[in-house]
Amino acid sequence: MRIFVTGGSGQTGPAVVAELIAAGHTVTGLARSDASAARLESLGATPHRGSLDDHDSLRRGAEASDGVLHMAYGGDFSDPDDMMRRDTNAIKALGQPLERSGKPLVITSGTLVMPAGRETTEEDEPDTAGLAAFRIAGERACLDFAARGVRACVVRLAPTVHGPEDHGFIPMLIITARKTGVSAYVGDGINRWPAVHRLDAARLFRLTLEKAPAGSVLHGVAESGVTMKSIAQTIARGLDLPTMSLTPDEAAGHYISPFMAIAYAHDSPVSSARTQELLGWSPTHPALLEDLEHGDYLTTPTS
Repeated sequence: MRIFVTGGSGQTGPAVVAELIAAGHTVTGLARSDASAARLESLGATPHRGSLDDHDSLRRGAEASDGVLHMAYGGDFSDPDDMMRRDTNAIKALGQPLERSGKPLVITSGTLVMPAGRETTEEDEPDTAGLAAFRIAGERACLDFAARGVRACVVRLAPTVHGPEDHGFIPMLIITARKTGVSAYVGDGINRWPAVHRLDAARLFRLTLEKAPAGSVLHGVAESGVTMKSIAQTIARGLDLPTMSLTPDEAAGHYISPFMAIAYAHDSPVSSARTQELLGWSPTHPALLEDLEHGDYLTTPTS
C-alpha cells in the first residue's frame, strides 16, 4: 500500500515508517521543515511538505494514498481546546478524500482518555471529564468516517511508549530526579501506568493499517499497569538516589508542571487483550522496567 503518514519524523513515527517500509509498503510523510524532510528521506520515505493546519496539503496527501496514518499531534498544551480543534480539523481533512473507498484511516489517541481507577478495555467508553478528554473529539471525528465507507480505526497508545532516545514522560521523571536529588512518586505510588515498547507499537500500527475492521478501537499496550513506585525505585537505583513519597500539593511544585503532577498520580491500567486477539499482535520487546535498567534512559545525558 501507499501510506500517507503524519508524525513520521517524531518520536514513535520513525519506528512506524521503518516497519511499514520493511513490510513492503511505500510511505509518504508529512514534513513541515527541512529537518523533518531529511529524517523521512533517511528512513526511505518520500517527504510531502505541509503542516496539520494546511488542510489542502493534507487532502492531497490522502488522495494520492491507499491509506492514511495520522500520528502527529501538537500545539500549546496550555490550550487543550485549541489542540482538540486543530487535531479534529486535520482528521476531517485527511478522511474526506477516502470516503466510499474502503481505504484505512488510522489515527492515534492515548489510553489516558479512559476512566481512572480500574482496568479498562477497548469496549469501555472514554471519560469525557478525564485527564486526556481533549483527545476524544479526534477519536469521534475519525470513527464517524466508518459510516462513510472508510476503514476508520483508532489506536490508543500507552502514555509511556518506551525505547531508545525516548523524550516523553519517563525522561521527564529522570530529569526531575537529577535536578531535585530524589526519585519521587505521589502518595503510596501504587497507581498504575500502561506501557508499550516503540517497536511493538510500530507493528501494531502496521497490522491496523493492513487488516483492522472499520470502527476498531485498539489499545497499544504491552503492560496493563506498571506502578509509579516501581518506576521511581528503578530510577533511584540507576541514579543512586533516594526515593520519596509526595503529597499532591508537594507534587504540584516538584514536577515540571501541575499537569504532570496530576498525570504522575493518575491510576490508569488498560487491557489490550481484545486488540491482541483481533490482530494477532503479541508484544515481544523489553518491558518498561527492563528498558529502564538496561536501555539508554539512565546513561544518556539529560537537561
